[in-house]
Amino acid sequence: MDYYTVHGDNAAFIARTYYHTTTALRQLGSGPDGISSVSVSKTMFETIARDLLLERTDHTLEFYEGSGSNWRLTKTGTPGNIGSFEDVLFANNDMQDTPVTISLFPVFRENQYTVGLSFVDITKQKLGLAEFLDDSQFTNVEAVMVALGCKECLLPMESGKSVEFKALHGVLTKCNVLLTERKKSEFKSRDLVQDLSRVIRGSTEPVRDLLSDFEYALCALGALISYAELLADDGNYGRYTIEKYNLDSYMRLDSAAMRALNVLENKTDLNKNFSLFGLMNRTCTAGMGKRLLNRWLKQPLLDVDEINWRLDLVQAFVEDAELRQGLRLHLKRISDIERLTHNLKKKTANLQPVIKLYQSSIRLPHIKDVLEHYEGQFAALVRKKYLDPLEHWMDEDGLNKFIALVEVAIDLNQLENGEYMISPKYNQNLAALKEQLNAVEQQIQNLHKQTANDLDLSLDKTLKLEKGTQFGHVFRITKKEEQKVRKKLSTHYIVLETRKDGVKFTNSKLKKLGDQYQKVLSEYISCQKVIVAQVVDATASFSEVFETLSVILSELDVLLSFADLATSCPIPYVRPDITPSDKGDIILEGSRHPCVEAQDGVNFIPNDCTLVRGKSWFQIITGPNMGGKSTFIRQVGVNVLMAQVGCFVPCDRASVSVRDCIFARVGAGDCQLRGVSTFMQEMLETASILKGASEKSLIIIDELGRGTSTYDGFGLAWAICEHLVQVTRAPSLFATHFHELTALAHVDGHEPHSSPNLGVANYHVGAHIDPESHKLTMLYKVEPGACDQSFGIHVAEFANFPEAVVTLARSKAEELEDFSETFSINNDLKEEAGSKRKRVCSPDDIARGAGRAHKFLQQFSALPLDQMDLNQAMEQVKKLRSELEKDAAGYPWLQQFF
Repeated sequence: MDYYTVHGDNAAFIARTYYHTTTALRQLGSGPDGISSVSVSKTMFETIARDLLLERTDHTLEFYEGSGSNWRLTKTGTPGNIGSFEDVLFANNDMQDTPVTISLFPVFRENQYTVGLSFVDITKQKLGLAEFLDDSQFTNVEAVMVALGCKECLLPMESGKSVEFKALHGVLTKCNVLLTERKKSEFKSRDLVQDLSRVIRGSTEPVRDLLSDFEYALCALGALISYAELLADDGNYGRYTIEKYNLDSYMRLDSAAMRALNVLENKTDLNKNFSLFGLMNRTCTAGMGKRLLNRWLKQPLLDVDEINWRLDLVQAFVEDAELRQGLRLHLKRISDIERLTHNLKKKTANLQPVIKLYQSSIRLPHIKDVLEHYEGQFAALVRKKYLDPLEHWMDEDGLNKFIALVEVAIDLNQLENGEYMISPKYNQNLAALKEQLNAVEQQIQNLHKQTANDLDLSLDKTLKLEKGTQFGHVFRITKKEEQKVRKKLSTHYIVLETRKDGVKFTNSKLKKLGDQYQKVLSEYISCQKVIVAQVVDATASFSEVFETLSVILSELDVLLSFADLATSCPIPYVRPDITPSDKGDIILEGSRHPCVEAQDGVNFIPNDCTLVRGKSWFQIITGPNMGGKSTFIRQVGVNVLMAQVGCFVPCDRASVSVRDCIFARVGAGDCQLRGVSTFMQEMLETASILKGASEKSLIIIDELGRGTSTYDGFGLAWAICEHLVQVTRAPSLFATHFHELTALAHVDGHEPHSSPNLGVANYHVGAHIDPESHKLTMLYKVEPGACDQSFGIHVAEFANFPEAVVTLARSKAEELEDFSETFSINNDLKEEAGSKRKRVCSPDDIARGAGRAHKFLQQFSALPLDQMDLNQAMEQVKKLRSELEKDAAGYPWLQQFF
C-alpha cells in the first residue's frame, strides 16, 4: 500500500490535527453530495495510527480495502485492542505497555455502589475478574484503571444516563480512558463457563469454581468476551489464562498521584529524566523489560518479603559489577520473546519470529553461565529464582528441543544474506526441487559464459547476468559496449530495453531456461510454504516455554536496570529498610528527588524526612514559594514508591513503613476545558483522599484552599487537617501558605476526641533575608518549627517587580496586618495601648470553634445536592448557615467569619 485516504469529518480532523492546515483537504464531488478527502502517506499513516491508538486513546481506527463502490472493512483498532495494527504500530518501535480493556457493570443499591469488573489483556492473553464496593468518587475503580494501565472501558449504555454514575465518567476522563458504550443486553453471564472452556488453558473445573465467587463481574466478563471477539478466532482456543484480581495486592495509586509524582512519561517532558519511568528505564531487552517496568511502577508491592527479595537481587547486582556487566552483555541480544510468541499465533506468521526466538534461545546458556559464577550472599536466591527455572525449561523437552528443530529445519547459512529459508535437507521434495533449481541455474551460468565468448565480452565485467521481476533472467551491457556488438545483437539476440544504465537483451535459450527456473522456483516456494507453516506450528507448541522464559528474562532485566541506576548516579542510591505498615516509621535521611537531581545544572540540596509515630506523623510545612516545599513533599512520595517497587532510593539512609496507598494533591491545574474550576478540582481530589485514605496510607497535600477566598480556604484547610489528624491518622505532609495552620501542633490533645499520640509537627523551608539589603536567599533546607514570616513580597522583589510596586505592597501589607484579626498561641499577649484592636484567641477557643466549623462541613457534605432542585438546596444551606451564625456567639474564634 503506497498511500491511504481519509474522508468526511475524519479528513478534516486529520488535516487539522496532523497537517495543521486545511489546505491538505480535497473536495470529491460538488454541491451537497461533495465530501472532503485527505491523502496520507505510509509513514504518516504509521504516525497517525500510533498517536490515535497509543497516545490519545479517544478514537478508534477502521481500515477499508477495495475500489470503486466495493469496499470492505478489513481491520479495526481501538486503544484497548490494537492486535490488527501491531505490525504498523511496532514496526520500528518497542511496545512500551500492553493495552488493557476493562468492562464495568456498576450497580447502585441501598445507597452504595457495587462494581463488577472484568479485564482482558490481549497481548498477554489474560482475563481477570473483580467485584468490590466503591464510594461515590469511584476511587477503587480509578486505582484499578491506573494499576492495569487501562486504555478502554466498556459500560452499559443505560448507566451513562443516571446521576449516580456521573462521577464514573469523570474518572474515565481523568485516566485518559476511551469510553465504549454497549447495550445492556450484552452484559449477560449465560453460557459463560462453556465459552471460557474454549479459550482458557487447562481444565474447566477451576474456571467454574472461580466464576462461582462472582455475580456482577460475570456480566462484565460476558460483554467483554463478545466485544473482544475472543471466540471468533480459533487461534485463541486454549491460549488464555484467567485470574481473580485482588485490589489489595498492590499499593493503590490514583491518576492525581501518578501525575504529582511524575511516574510515567509525558509527551511534554523536556527530557527522559523528567519522569520516574524515563529515569529508571535502563532495560536492554527489546521491549519486554520496558513493559514490565511500566507495570511495576503502577503496581508497587505491599508484601514485605516480596519487596525484600527484589531488593536482595538488586543488592547482588549492585555489589557484583562482573555479574552486572555479564548479564547486560547477553540481555542486549534478547529479542521481545513475549511479542514474538504472540505473533506465532497469527495466521500470517512466517519464519522471522521463529529465527528471532532461536537467536534469543542460544544466548540463554551464556546467561545461565554468568548467573552460575555468582557466589555472593544471595547465591541461594539467584538459584531459586533464576537458575533452577532456567534449567527446568532448557531441558531436552523444552528449549533444547526447539533449538534442535530450528538447526535441522532452517538454512542457517542463508541468515547472513538476510534470507529466512527452510533447509533443503529437511524435506525430500524440497531437496529434489532444490537440485532441479541448482541444475537450471548451472545451465544459465554456462549460457552466460557462451554468450560472453560469442560477443567477445569479458564475463561479469562488461556482460552482466541479471534477474528481475519484469523480464526474469536477462543479459545487460553498457550503451558503449552495445555499439561494438550491435550487428550480432540485432541478428542473434532479442533487445528488450535500452536505457541510460545500459541495454538488456536475451535469446530463446535464456528465455526457455528462465521460464524453467521460474516454474521450479514457484514449486519450491509453495512446497516451502507448507513446511514453513509446519515449522511455525511446531514452534508455537513451545509457547509455554517461551512465556515463562520471557517472565524470567524481563524480571532480570528490570532488576538489573535498578542496580544500574543505583550505581551510575553521582551519589549512589541506598537500600531501604522495609517494615510492615503497622510498625516502624518513615525515615529518609539525606533524601533527594531522583528526577530533579538528574536534570542538567542542578546542585540538589538533600533533606531529612522523619515521619515518626507520636511525634511528627503529621507535618505542616510552611515557607516561601520557590523555597522547595513542593519538591520536598513529592520526593518523599517518590522515595516511598521506589522502595515498594523494590528499587534502591536516593538517600543516605532510608527506612519505610509499607504504605497501602499514596494520595497526592499537588497544585491543581485549571480544568476549565472539562468545565471544572481550580477550586472544584481541589475539592474533588481532596474528597477522594478523605474517603479513600486509611492510617496505612501516605498523604501529600500542597497548597490546599488557594482556589477560593482566604477565609474559606483557611477554614477548609483547617477542617481537612483536623479530619486527617483525628480520623484518618495517616502519615501526612501538608505544605501550606496559611501560617495560622501551624497552631494545629499546639491544639493536638486539647480536643476531647483527638488522640495525643498521633504527633503533629511544624516544619519550614529555610530562607535568609539580609537585614540591610532586604535580599532573600533560599536555603532549600527543611528545618523544625513554624515559619516566622511571609515572604511573598520578597519573592516579588526576587522576580524584579518595579520598586514602586514593591513599596506600595509593603505599606498595604503592614496596614492589613494591623487591621486583621491575628491568631496567637500566646495567651499572655496584651493589647498594646494606642494600637488598633486585635482579637486574641486561645488554643482552646480555636479548637472548639474549629470543631463547630467541622460539624458544619460534615452537615453540608451530607446534603444530597444531586437530588435537590436549586431552591431546595439554597434553603438548606441558608438554614445550616443561620444555625452556625447563632452558635458562633459562643465561639470567639468563629465570630470573625461573620
